[in-house]
Amino acid sequence: MKYVTIFGSARLDASSEHYQKAYKIAKALAATGYGVITGGGGGIMEAANRGAFEARGDSIGINVILPNEQQLNSYCTKSQTLNSLSERKNALIKDSFAFIIFPGGFGTLDEAFEVITLAQARLRDHKVIFVQRDFWAPLFNFLDNLVNLGLVNKNSYYSADNIDEIMDILLL
Repeated sequence: MKYVTIFGSARLDASSEHYQKAYKIAKALAATGYGVITGGGGGIMEAANRGAFEARGDSIGINVILPNEQQLNSYCTKSQTLNSLSERKNALIKDSFAFIIFPGGFGTLDEAFEVITLAQARLRDHKVIFVQRDFWAPLFNFLDNLVNLGLVNKNSYYSADNIDEIMDILLL
């Protein structure tokens, strides 16, 4: 089975447009045979695990012990709890062939730049897909500036707004 890791904010609730989109995309991925891996918490992570779970797919949560943060969501068919964010990030990355990045904060940016760096350095052959182009537009402008300066390669990531675009990228 091929796995897709989904990154995004833990702070968004079920009424959020981003939550709903993550749910639908993960459900479609699981229905077509992909396993879904998340950080196992709330927000986008819960949405993705819920979508995969309801499609009866592999819905994996990799949780971390933090002082005042997340609990494992109830939509994981398999889970693991680790002691540090770096261990968790490695576990989220190691088994996936693609990474879908939803809107999020510093943790999401850290995860996104980690997988882009691995792709850029050719340490891993995987797809990195940012969802919600409008949200990520300022980041894309910054990255385009880095490309124009010759500091990074353009082909390290993709962007998409819907499941059809994501599926097309996954099949490349």
